[in-house]
Amino acid sequence: MNPHKIDVHHHVFPPEYVAAMKRMGSKQEGGGIPFPAWSADLAIEMMDRRGIQTAIASLGSPGVWFGDAAAARDLARLSNEYFAGLAREYPTRFGVFASLPLPDTGSAVAEAVYALDTLKCDGVYLLASVADRFLGDPDFEELMQELNRRKAVVFVHPNVHSTSKKLGLAFPEALFEFIADTTRAVLNLAITGTLERYPDILWILSHAGGAVAPLAWRWTLADHYQNFSQRFPQGILTYLRRLYYDTAISPSPFAMKPVLDFAGPSQVLFGSDFPYVNGPALTAEIEDLDRLDVFDPASRVAMEQTNALALFPRLASVLSAIPQDLVQV
Repeated sequence: MNPHKIDVHHHVFPPEYVAAMKRMGSKQEGGGIPFPAWSADLAIEMMDRRGIQTAIASLGSPGVWFGDAAAARDLARLSNEYFAGLAREYPTRFGVFASLPLPDTGSAVAEAVYALDTLKCDGVYLLASVADRFLGDPDFEELMQELNRRKAVVFVHPNVHSTSKKLGLAFPEALFEFIADTTRAVLNLAITGTLERYPDILWILSHAGGAVAPLAWRWTLADHYQNFSQRFPQGILTYLRRLYYDTAISPSPFAMKPVLDFAGPSQVLFGSDFPYVNGPALTAEIEDLDRLDVFDPASRVAMEQTNALALFPRLASVLSAIPQDLVQV
């Protein structure tokens, strides 16, 4: 087992964030699943057992938007300060994806600047949809410009669109609607030309990118229609292959082989989805991923460690200064 894995999909629930949700009368859940217990001690104990050197913390669904712009700004700042404190206290164990208060684009730009410049966060996380608007929405253009200028890493996590909530399904939205949310966002980013206009944003997609890989050829049909293709002149596959795909809740050859065949081993990153995936489920996820023969030794090390270190230079610098046999201490 590689003891130096970098986990790009690790959720943290700041106590003040949970308390604020309670005050607003919002359910403390993501995708229909209640927030699980989390503490730094619990997380580090799990990471030591599972060979995870560092986890990049993010808030996840439902994020900070509950219909009030001022409250969203406050929740984003509160969460980002908490995450930055966590990274300062445990510099080799935690990195940070900052929360941004979309759909208030101006405030999101301001918070991105503060988070990246002052708090030294490793990137930002964006929900695939927020307030029923998907990434690629023209209202988010100013934020895309700023993130592209900074060559920022953006971790995309699914949310629950209001239409999903109206379906009356008998299972939590996280089981399928999350996949739909991510997939719709990626297609929208491509079709609107956002991926063409802002090629320096480094996008990481949760859960093996949803259904992007199996649908990729279908989407190439848009290459043959000028009203679409003029917005992605290099062909839609070119843009999709530049994205990064994490392994969270996807330790299956049916999920990972299409991603590897489609995007290549340089675009795959390890993700656990802890603490939503915990206990026996986490054991199954890690063990099944370890057994996957779609990864050869080189592509496995790339997935577990070196691809992420190339994306996160601050973290790479911190870890390189510590002898490898002491890195997890």
